[in-house]
Amino acid sequence: MGRSPCCEKVHANNKGAWTKEEDERLIAHIEAHGEGSWRSLPKAAGLLRCGKSCRLRWINYLRPDLKRGSISEEEDDLIIKLHSLLGNRWSLIAGRLPGRTDNEIKNYWNTHMKKKLLSRGLDPQSHRPLGQPCKTTLSSRPIPEHEIRGFQSPRTAEVADFFHYDRQESSAFKRAASDAEERPDLNLDLCI
Repeated sequence: MGRSPCCEKVHANNKGAWTKEEDERLIAHIEAHGEGSWRSLPKAAGLLRCGKSCRLRWINYLRPDLKRGSISEEEDDLIIKLHSLLGNRWSLIAGRLPGRTDNEIKNYWNTHMKKKLLSRGLDPQSHRPLGQPCKTTLSSRPIPEHEIRGFQSPRTAEVADFFHYDRQESSAFKRAASDAEERPDLNLDLCI
């Protein structure tokens, strides 16, 4: 049941490093036909790769809008601030750093930033001094089911009673606003 793996289906057994020729074929095909249709792209582009491999190669390495090189001090500071608010939500963090991918930010955090915070005497998860107890934050608390369903509280007493919601409970947005008041130097205009 379910979808079969794309690699078995087309016998695309080419694994490992991408060659310059494969990169050029992928770039040429996407420039001519645009992104999307990743499952059919390898055959159309003449590549012995699976669609997932092509998509990841494009998104993480070949896109023309990707930023190359080291992460700057400003980006470094922004990553720390965003991580303290959002936790390990790498795609949201990467969305505030133009040209950087979620995978790149995650790898950078795990290889450099954890050590940097520890050397400063800070816990990499809570961003508080080591040994200090951590209060529950937006990123570490379990999110109630009604907040997952669109982050809206019920509009009427009948709806609240039907779904057994606590109308007095504050929403995630109210908690995020109070967090933002604690950190006025951080602008979090996250848009989708």
